[in-house]
Amino acid sequence: MAVRTLLNTAVPTAYQTLITLSEQAEKAALDAGVDPLSIELVRIRASQLNGCGFCLRMHVRDALAKGESTDRIAVIPAWRETAYFSPAERAALAIAEEITNISSTAASADDGDALTVAQAAALRWVAIAINGFNRVAISSHYAVKP
Repeated sequence: MAVRTLLNTAVPTAYQTLITLSEQAEKAALDAGVDPLSIELVRIRASQLNGCGFCLRMHVRDALAKGESTDRIAVIPAWRETAYFSPAERAALAIAEEITNISSTAASADDGDALTVAQAAALRWVAIAINGFNRVAISSHYAVKP
């Protein structure tokens, strides 16, 4: 694999801005009453769709540390076909897919009654931030070693 510039160290102020964005999005989600596991579900689903091994490993570990089950993590790619997720979690997963696949979904996630406007907006910011991190990690070729 070709060596790439690590974007986090090449332009550290921009990377710090992305970290700050992620922290503010998470705080907004928590302040709006979003369950911490729903935030991790958004991060995991976006990272799955983007194929970001670095972020997947990090956020699966974070979710497990927060009490997430391996069964639920295992079925995230097929969440629509399971009964594992609450209506609010399903809305969060739909938002992750909407933001990550924005060119094909055209902002089609239906928030329904499962989320407040503040919760949906904050989760979209969480999805925007993790998509940024995915792109940094993938384009920088972050190592993912066992």
